[in-house]
Amino acid sequence: MSMIGEYARVTPAELDRAVRDPEWALRLVGRRMDAEAARGTPPAKARCLDVDQAWGALGFLLARAAFPVDIVHGEDAIEDAEDWGYGPPRFLTPDRVRLAAKALDQISAEDLTSGVTPEDLAGARVYPALIWERGQSLDYVRHHYARLCPFFRTAADAGDGVLIWLG
Repeated sequence: MSMIGEYARVTPAELDRAVRDPEWALRLVGRRMDAEAARGTPPAKARCLDVDQAWGALGFLLARAAFPVDIVHGEDAIEDAEDWGYGPPRFLTPDRVRLAAKALDQISAEDLTSGVTPEDLAGARVYPALIWERGQSLDYVRHHYARLCPFFRTAADAGDGVLIWLG
């Protein structure tokens, strides 16, 4: 089983409730994910998004770029939350989402991956190391980054927070 980077946009009221009642949040996110999967909602309109296994490379590359917000793992813990797959969810407040969206607007997918090879990711043991050892193209990472940017832009424009977890 692989670890998938997962995101859910939530209103400030939903974020407040999610922090107080993570079981409610898990049900909310599950319903939204099911509905959007059935409709094929594009990232700019989606309430939920996954970046597949690219989360590890995204985290590595964003840290390398001194990105100001941890958009891969989240920054704040949801206390007493159960495991949503590979640990409990974390979150970003609407202010941190706005900062992240502004920073994402400044970094193209090509700039993010510039000067990095699959061998570099394999050498750094970036999850999942096996695909980098096999020479997986960084187009995979660029594809997921290009989906993540409009998701965060929409969240920022709406004043939403974001729940983040590995599922």
